Amino acid sequence: MSESNSLFSLQARRLGIDTHQEHTVYLRADSHVCHSEGFTALSRVRVRTGRAEVVATLHIVRNGLLRENEIGLSDSAWQQLALEHQEPVWVTHPKPLESLSHLRAKVFGKTLDREQIHAIITDIAAGLYADVHLAAFITACSDGRLNLEEITYLTEAMVNAGSRLHWPQSVVADKHCVGGLPGNRTTPLVVSIVTCFGLTMPKTSSRAITSPAGTADTMETLTEVALTLEQMQTVVRETGGCLAWGGSVRLSPADDLLIRVERALDIDSEGQLIASVLSKKIAAGATHVLIDIPIGSSAKVRDREAAERLSGLLQGVADALGLTLKIVVSDGSQPIGRGIGPALEARDVLAVLRNEAGAPGDLRQRAAELAGALLEMCDKALPGNGKSDALAALEDGRAWTQFQRICEAQGGLREPPMAPYLYKVQAPHSGRITHIDNRLLAQVAKLAGAPADPAAGITLYKRLGERVSPGETLLSIHAESPGELDYAVEFLNNHRQLFTLV
Repeated sequence: MSESNSLFSLQARRLGIDTHQEHTVYLRADSHVCHSEGFTALSRVRVRTGRAEVVATLHIVRNGLLRENEIGLSDSAWQQLALEHQEPVWVTHPKPLESLSHLRAKVFGKTLDREQIHAIITDIAAGLYADVHLAAFITACSDGRLNLEEITYLTEAMVNAGSRLHWPQSVVADKHCVGGLPGNRTTPLVVSIVTCFGLTMPKTSSRAITSPAGTADTMETLTEVALTLEQMQTVVRETGGCLAWGGSVRLSPADDLLIRVERALDIDSEGQLIASVLSKKIAAGATHVLIDIPIGSSAKVRDREAAERLSGLLQGVADALGLTLKIVVSDGSQPIGRGIGPALEARDVLAVLRNEAGAPGDLRQRAAELAGALLEMCDKALPGNGKSDALAALEDGRAWTQFQRICEAQGGLREPPMAPYLYKVQAPHSGRITHIDNRLLAQVAKLAGAPADPAAGITLYKRLGERVSPGETLLSIHAESPGELDYAVEFLNNHRQLFTLV
């Protein structure tokens, strides 16, 4: 088919259908293009204008939604093509993806080389993989199926597929926590503290994958996080740091596509976790990175043996790619802070920064430990003095002032929202709390609506080792709708082992 032949052009129509990042198009069952090209439902098609193109998944329409000679486009496909209403487009078969043969090899357990992994990631970043291909790649790489070399190549490929920042400073800091609930919400505190001491920390964070809130979700309740690359650079020049969403600046863009499917599969595999974390640090221009690995029976990393294996792989990839890395293994037996969910975690952060009475002391201590380790690592504090220096920055208000500066530079600081619906869970009998299940807590918070509903989640009132009396409140569930509150409460009623009282 000749793409310049108007006989075969179609009129583009935006249907207002949100398919997230998967490009989708819609054709009538009797479309002449379907007949001439042999397209069927779920075919991968190439949609082209005079200035742009996209590969999309085809859906067939059998009712009157589309007029003759029209093609419907999802929001993501429309935006990618930057179309005007009723603009002509041409639809053809896409070029064969050679990298799919490498994907199939990995599905059958083969070890991939640098060129093969780079080809896969390049095609993913270009939007050429359907979600089914992404799911296959994620599954084929899970459960220890990537060796150290493959993880290194994957990290390298993710960096090369997107933008990369360069800073004039010789030392640029970053940090990441692997642990989900037992480590969430320390990042805004660490960034605020270390940039007080003159460190540069251009922090980009992802949204939640399997937890009720990622750092980007939490920060979005306080300020703007969807910064452009230029805006991010301006904020860092003005304040020394930032707290931005990595997806908006196209740092390791293939990773953002993989994360979206990992979230749907509820899979966060070791090899891809390492590539995800380190590729974004390298792409953001970091030279020195601190990794916090909380361990606990219901944390992401269950025991010290698993932490040592993960640490070894992280260190191996960092060494191969010229990154200075320090790993801290911490207590992951229970959540840090009281809130679980974007706004509730943001309230914990504000309470610590403002030195409010009753601010969660465990969050304050963990953030100071991590910030102190980073200060020592980057020669901004004497060995052994990092934590006390970090605590001093919290106590005298320097960290709070710095956090406000960063938020104002990103678009202004706002108070996080409050959910209108609340349910309190009370202790059924007296006893001492001997176990808190982080995974069940995360599940309850997600059923309540987090992170999609920013104000949804859980507030914890009791900690491990505390004694409780019958009727004392253990936690409260927050939701933005009564239906989601009912989902969370029903699940909780069927999983009473969330707290163990002895």
